[in-house]
Amino acid sequence: MKSSNIGGQAVMEGIMMRHKDKYSIAVRRPDNEIELKVEDYKCVFGNAKFLKYPLIRGVVSFVDSLVVGTKCLMYSAEIAGDEEDEEDKQKNAALSEEELAAKKAKEDKQFKWLLYVTVAVSIVVSVAAFMLLPYALASLCRRVGASEFAVTIVEAFVKLALFMGYMLLISRMKDIQRTFMYHGAEHKCINCVEHGLPLTVDNVLASSRLHKRCGTSFLFLVMLVSIFLHFIFVLVPFYWVRLFGRLLMVPVVAGISFEIIQWAGRSDSKLADFFSKPGLAMQKLTTKEPTADMAEVAIRAVEAVFDWKAYLKEEFGVEAEQ
Repeated sequence: MKSSNIGGQAVMEGIMMRHKDKYSIAVRRPDNEIELKVEDYKCVFGNAKFLKYPLIRGVVSFVDSLVVGTKCLMYSAEIAGDEEDEEDKQKNAALSEEELAAKKAKEDKQFKWLLYVTVAVSIVVSVAAFMLLPYALASLCRRVGASEFAVTIVEAFVKLALFMGYMLLISRMKDIQRTFMYHGAEHKCINCVEHGLPLTVDNVLASSRLHKRCGTSFLFLVMLVSIFLHFIFVLVPFYWVRLFGRLLMVPVVAGISFEIIQWAGRSDSKLADFFSKPGLAMQKLTTKEPTADMAEVAIRAVEAVFDWKAYLKEEFGVEAEQ
């Protein structure tokens, strides 16, 4: 397998795909047509050179993915539920050009604030639920005389139980299952081209729905890395230092996890395969087999930002039909 450096995520009734400085969002509208949007990718932190250093780039990528991903989700939700367009058109028809411009500027500003608030809340809730809460719950073991080492062991099991329980719970939700089917279509598309196959619906559906560079694998790796790193605090004598030390370790954990998953995604070694197995197993919960029309949406998203025919010719010597 040869990495194409394509990344993506499932959205409401569609898929976002990103390659280098472009990203696309393909969404299936209620009238069954595919809405396609392509935008320039701009990092929310800017383009400073130090942001690309190892470990730092992992934190930047994580936060940036949340911002772009949330933006794409909000856009797709609007397109997928676009039944009220006619009513909006009638209202807008009564406005002058100046009023329409003012309305759009106001909506853009509100959208931007909503986007950043949503991302901030998501980060706070995630850190509290999967980093701080497990330690707080595990600390109750001290009441029966458990040592700090034992508490950290219990914390690891609580953390994994919360994470896997959350994944199991959302995987049973009907609306989320459709999103997970699009998630599967996203992976299948990337696997299709990275294994040297022309990007057709049949080839996509025949490809694997599991991929080493998946966000699910990254999150599971974050859990595992945090478990090992948190043993650093075993010898710290103060509870609040141990608790908030875990908070300060979040960027370090994210940075290390990013470096591992990027290495695993580029390598076909047995060691990389070994480290990838837990994350791939978790993807069986967060990806489902897609339908042919979902594969079509994924292909449209890929083709908008990536010349897969040139890639196949360069990397595999495969001439795809024009």
